[in-house]
Amino acid sequence: MPTWHRDVRSIVTQSCASCHTAGAIAPFVLQSYADVFARRSLVRTQIESRKMPPWPPAPGCAEYADDRSLPEQDRATLLSWIDGGAPEGDPADARPSSAPPPGGLSRVDRELQLGAPYVPVQAPDEYRCFLLDWPETQRRYVTGFVAKPGNAAIVHHVLVFLAAPAQVAQFQALDDADPAPGYKCFGGPGGLAPTLGGWTPGSRGGDFPVGTGVPVDPGSKIILQVHYNLPRGLGPSDQTSIQLKLDTAVDRQAFLLPWADPSWLNARTMVIPAGQADVRHAFTFSPGAYLGLITSGAIPPGPFTVYGAGSHQHLRGTRNRLEIQRAGGARECLLDIPRWDFHWQGTYALKTPKRVETGDSISIECHWDNSAANQPGGAPPRDLNWGEGTEDEMCLGFLYITQ
Repeated sequence: MPTWHRDVRSIVTQSCASCHTAGAIAPFVLQSYADVFARRSLVRTQIESRKMPPWPPAPGCAEYADDRSLPEQDRATLLSWIDGGAPEGDPADARPSSAPPPGGLSRVDRELQLGAPYVPVQAPDEYRCFLLDWPETQRRYVTGFVAKPGNAAIVHHVLVFLAAPAQVAQFQALDDADPAPGYKCFGGPGGLAPTLGGWTPGSRGGDFPVGTGVPVDPGSKIILQVHYNLPRGLGPSDQTSIQLKLDTAVDRQAFLLPWADPSWLNARTMVIPAGQADVRHAFTFSPGAYLGLITSGAIPPGPFTVYGAGSHQHLRGTRNRLEIQRAGGARECLLDIPRWDFHWQGTYALKTPKRVETGDSISIECHWDNSAANQPGGAPPRDLNWGEGTEDEMCLGFLYITQ
């Protein structure tokens, strides 16, 4: 029979403590035997349903670096322990335990921070975008990324986007139109901009794949989107920052490739009818011959390598999948999110990069539930389409690629 000291404490420390500690984002602490014993029924429910610890990708799709899912053996141990009455056991039997490694950059070359502490004005959730000046005077390559939440008790996730010089006026107009610091931004930054990095509780960040980097030109802006979660009400402030590793040259220039059907954006063909419980849209295309056009010359036409993937939907999204469809008919999964949760989105670095040949295709598939039972706030369902707002939807993939 498993006991707390011999078998369980080390699992909780490794897989739960980064969020369930004093001052962190989780609503309660899970550090001591008393903490876990008091909430053992809830812990069992969350573990059995695989909702905790939060790791959205489905098993069996691909292997990712920094996988935060609960190993099957640990899951079985926790469930057996709870079902057996959650005995404490003998402290003398305690096994060494340690928190997950902190991660981080091999070198910090630049840190960018909100200009002043920001006090959220909307509870329980607020999404706010902040424009940060890019201080470099020559092209630099971002070769590593770490986000540093200023107040871990209210920062639920951080997404960082890159606005090229030609896009800056578009996003600056959004900032100028909002009298408060930054501007409201729910689904994205207010326009199509590549993702530079992200943070969710438990993620660590670090160096990008060796020899690769994302170019950033002088005159660009960094868009910092912060999701604030304030279940206890307004009052706390935050001053989140990001740390970057920069280089003047890389072996292989990287590009953050957004993946969606252009007609969804341009012709509004991504119709999600009111009342339907399972609406599907998908897009498959072979980009190899058009990479020069798609990436504005960053990646030449031909084969390319995928190092990581992410996806994005809004509140009525239920699942999504990104995959490679080989010219010969085989399929290779890049990312499968079987239970989409807008509040736990992220990007995932592949343990082994995947090569995409010129004749291969990239496919994205998304599903939504637009039935009356799945409406935020109980509002009546209405037809949905692509858009940035809370009452809109998206089906968007992100791929970190090089030649």
